[in-house]
Amino acid sequence: MTEKRIYDTVIIGAGPAGLTAAIYAGRATLDTLVIEADQIGGQVTTTSVVWNYPGVEKVDGTALMNKMQQQAAHFGVQLTKDRIAGYDLKDDLKVLHGSKQNYYARSVILAGGAKPRELDFPGEKQFRGHGIAFCSTCDGELFSGLEVFVIGGGYAAAEEADYLTRYAKHVTVIAREDHFTCAPLTAARALNNPKVTVKFNTEIVRVTGQDYLQTAVFKNNQTGEEFTYQADQQAQTFGIFIYIGTQPATTGLTGILEHDQHGYLKVDQQLQTNLPGVFAAGDIVAKPLRQIVTAAGDGALAATSAEHYVTALKERLHIPIKRQEKQPAKTVGQTSQLADDSAASVVHQGAWFPVKMKEQLQQILARLTKKVILQVWDDGSQKSQELQSFATEFCQLDQHLQFQVAPAPSQETYLPVLRLLNDQQKDTGIRFGGIPTGHELNSLVLAVYNLAGPGQELSPQLIARIKALPPTRIKIGVALTCHFCPDVVAACQHMAALNPNVSAEMLDLQLFPELRKQKHIMSVPATMINDGEVIFGSQTPEQLVAACEKQ
Repeated sequence: MTEKRIYDTVIIGAGPAGLTAAIYAGRATLDTLVIEADQIGGQVTTTSVVWNYPGVEKVDGTALMNKMQQQAAHFGVQLTKDRIAGYDLKDDLKVLHGSKQNYYARSVILAGGAKPRELDFPGEKQFRGHGIAFCSTCDGELFSGLEVFVIGGGYAAAEEADYLTRYAKHVTVIAREDHFTCAPLTAARALNNPKVTVKFNTEIVRVTGQDYLQTAVFKNNQTGEEFTYQADQQAQTFGIFIYIGTQPATTGLTGILEHDQHGYLKVDQQLQTNLPGVFAAGDIVAKPLRQIVTAAGDGALAATSAEHYVTALKERLHIPIKRQEKQPAKTVGQTSQLADDSAASVVHQGAWFPVKMKEQLQQILARLTKKVILQVWDDGSQKSQELQSFATEFCQLDQHLQFQVAPAPSQETYLPVLRLLNDQQKDTGIRFGGIPTGHELNSLVLAVYNLAGPGQELSPQLIARIKALPPTRIKIGVALTCHFCPDVVAACQHMAALNPNVSAEMLDLQLFPELRKQKHIMSVPATMINDGEVIFGSQTPEQLVAACEKQ
């Protein structure tokens, strides 16, 4: 029987608060684990541009979080994906019950953040993914040339309204207050943008439509007067992005920790909750301002407080205090490290991979032990030529990678196609419809890594379920700017790598508008199993396997 590992501190959540806590805890040589259930980076990765982080004029939200994750890994902090379903926090030894395993710690830092709130107006749930959206960087390009409404009057609403004008025909902000509730400079980005109209003292009442949004009803909350927006005949639809604040990720905690009336956790000056050794940081905490910089400050203080607590606890229990620098941790498969340099490279100009990115890729690909063939189906199009150029350059990064070109089958719908063959020249079922640049470069790297390298870790039980799946074809509609998409694509393609009956194909929806129209897709990731109903949003490997089992 193996001895259970007891961490000095376990951090729940990998947003700015959790990752900053990880940096400080790791630098203090605490044995530290970060557990993240969803997207590494938290809500910041849904932010197009961060304008107010000290010392940085502006930075892409995902890029900022990638740098934080790399810093934490440099100090030896481990990161794992799991969802915590239960907590035992009252004793000296804290136990966190995950869906994969239990985790043991002397201290816990809760940094799960908060999720976007929903308004719950009639039609909101029905049209989510078919016109209702919450992430401009994920879904913005799917609304190119359309009218877009942004619901909200705070920081996110003003910033994302400005960002969405790069895609939308026009953006209208619907704010229930008589002014923006954010800083004047932030509000000015919307107010001074000629493609943005702002309607104050206004609320959304309901939306209707057939397959897409077609009608929205709004109300002036001062006069009670209602007005209706109807999609024009040419566009046939429009978009609504909702930015009305957040709700804390405190499921399972409100029964054991003190909180305010909205569910945010109460803490003291050291960010300790009402239970000794349990700290909270970031958007999960009851406080007047929730920004990246305040989350980072919370993370630093929570980690420092946890260090003091753990030191005193070990002294009381006569546990030897051993402080030694840890080796940098690996971050393969945890988050998008490669997208910083490629996310904007949708149109090919020059070399596909900058020098720095090549070095990162080669470090990962050096772990391959088998040959993988990248085969492009050539249909003679310009995109096909670009895909061949991309695949050729990618294959030059490691000796285990080989490039091939083959004529495109006449019956193939989604071209160009890059498919992966194993060392026996057999189709693995892993395909990319389009050029996997931007965030989808991570999907390609992980596909190769899972086929011919050590592969990402999965539980034996989940592997057995994957291998038992009947013939299953999975298609994942993506946008190359979407940071949620690679996790879903990689998980589905990992299933294909483990089971020859499963195929998984990434489809760049910008290249295949007919699929978007057929499936009424206005949000990504959009997962389709055996051409069934679309599953929108992030999905864990467990959720994807369960969805396949139901088909």
